Amino acid sequence: MKVSTVVVLVGATLVGGGEWVLRQSYFRVQHVTFVGVHHELLRQVLAESGLEAHPTMLQVSAREVRAKLASFTWISGLTLVKHWPSTVVVTVLESTAVAVAFNARHALQFVDRYGRDLGAAPLRANLPTLQFVKPRTTAWPFEHAGRSAAYVASQLPPAFSAQVSVITEDDHGKVTLQMTTPVTFILGPPTQLRAKFVAIASVIAHTTLRPGDVVDATVPDELAVTGAPPS
Repeated sequence: MKVSTVVVLVGATLVGGGEWVLRQSYFRVQHVTFVGVHHELLRQVLAESGLEAHPTMLQVSAREVRAKLASFTWISGLTLVKHWPSTVVVTVLESTAVAVAFNARHALQFVDRYGRDLGAAPLRANLPTLQFVKPRTTAWPFEHAGRSAAYVASQLPPAFSAQVSVITEDDHGKVTLQMTTPVTFILGPPTQLRAKFVAIASVIAHTTLRPGDVVDATVPDELAVTGAPPS
């Protein structure tokens, strides 16, 4: 019994002593490298991360750093690697802009696949513009009622994505694509997108379409082409 007690006490002393050593200045964060930060200001990211305060290496965790950087809209995730005794490398995963949209102040913003407003976009941005018809509120709609438009933008195939000018969703969830030609494709709900996109690519490649034509791709096996609606 006495031997066991001694062993426990010695073990606790060694563990406590080891932790005390790891909390000394030699094992505090001295060198920080951020990789993958392109759309946010690096100095602001570093400041908000808390790593400039030289915490001990034991205190540093990816979860805590991720929580501290949650206010940066472009940062969607990160990984953190410790190189003992005093170096931390943070690799940031940024969101990808799939479209642009005008906010309530008529400023153009980048939009990701989840409909999130990523921040100001230049008017020359070569991405589809999202529109939500008859919004129930003047607030940003693309994370809520208009989120299908952003999702469709994220799924556009290379075959014709560059030809898509505007993606519109109405308050019934019907999505339409307005092309640069200009021709309009009605997708309906954002289901069977793969089949619908294959059908649209086939029409573009093998059918002579006139400006103003409307192609109903709601049922991908039964495409219907009509002329422009009367003005």
